[in-house]
Amino acid sequence: MAISFPTRGRVPAILQRFFDLMLRSEADPALTDVAGDHAAAAVWRAPGKWQTTRLTMLRLTLPMLVAFGSALPRALRLQALLEAHHPSEPHWYLEFLGCNPAQQGQGYGGAATRARLDHCDREQLPAALETATAGNVPLYGALGFAVTSEFDVPGGPHFWSLWREPR
Repeated sequence: MAISFPTRGRVPAILQRFFDLMLRSEADPALTDVAGDHAAAAVWRAPGKWQTTRLTMLRLTLPMLVAFGSALPRALRLQALLEAHHPSEPHWYLEFLGCNPAQQGQGYGGAATRARLDHCDREQLPAALETATAGNVPLYGALGFAVTSEFDVPGGPHFWSLWREPR
């Protein structure tokens, strides 16, 4: 996602403001699974709730402008592209997965993700996600996800859409 912003040096600050905003305004704490004493967190959206509503977008216009600054139009184009490639069938959506860089490679991201996938399996509902990191594709594959499509952001990263049927 970093490549979608005009100034690479600003990316960490932009992303910090963005994730702070999303976690304060959009993320349902009941749908956030953590692992390793908060080393990793998986933020999910429930079936039928994967899309940000127009009312929410209006409410977040000013905070998003503050978070993204001049990169806001690019961020909105990225969101529209992701939504255009999103499946319509009811599913759980892994919106964000993050791990403390100092604790990566220790299984915390997988543990945070598996917590909700176990729930998906009990409910017999699929799960979906997108990633722009090639190295994540096999990691998600180990969790049962399969690539369903790939697409490029003009002037930006390559994305993989992944889907997991319940077990």
